[in-house]
Amino acid sequence: MTGTRRTALVTGASRGIGRAIARRLAEDGYDLTLSSRDTDALRAVAKELGQLGVRTEVAPADMAAEDDVRRVADVHRAAYGRLDALVLSAGVGSSAPLGGYPLRRFDKQFAVNVRAPFILIDACLDLLRETAELAPETGTKIAAISSVTASAPEPGLSAYGASKAALVALCEAVNTEASADGVAATAICPGYVDTDMSAWMHDRIAPTEMITSEDIAELVLALTRTSRRAVVPHLPVVRAGSELWRA
Repeated sequence: MTGTRRTALVTGASRGIGRAIARRLAEDGYDLTLSSRDTDALRAVAKELGQLGVRTEVAPADMAAEDDVRRVADVHRAAYGRLDALVLSAGVGSSAPLGGYPLRRFDKQFAVNVRAPFILIDACLDLLRETAELAPETGTKIAAISSVTASAPEPGLSAYGASKAALVALCEAVNTEASADGVAATAICPGYVDTDMSAWMHDRIAPTEMITSEDIAELVLALTRTSRRAVVPHLPVVRAGSELWRA
């Protein structure tokens, strides 16, 4: 271990949910490694969060490229030597009905939404376990941004929902292997969040009716504070209204 301050690695950190989570963790004193595809936006976020008095490292990456994903883990390990929270927020979605669904869209969603988180967890698990020994009360955490469509499917989102269901299953499997060592994984499963990714729904759902990125960021921070005795495999978050299980 080379550091004593808490650290987090956040993917999808240049905008939306990932950016909100990164900011909330920085406000709580976490040093950060930030990753996304947009290098300029990433550096702007790093500069902004650095003004809060925390250290920031940037690791631009395409989550569909294995070498890029592994490099993100290497950048964090070299910079800090410890990992208290791994936040898997990078994701892609594509809407199309079944019956001639473009397979390239299916493959891209599984590459970014499932394969990249698997690679990062696999690459970082030893560091998470080592860091958990330094945090006997809370252990270390993995927070993966899934979707309520993992359990409440919607028409047109079959591939997306399937990829997010796989992410939930991955977090649950991690807990069977690592929670006894102090590493707990949670798949947070929100309905529509007011981000660029959900803009295509604005003609049907007003942005003011959507969940906020800050709501999800608060939940991630709360998870980092739970004791290592408590494991939350998945956490659904739905929009207010008379229908409970809806995105």
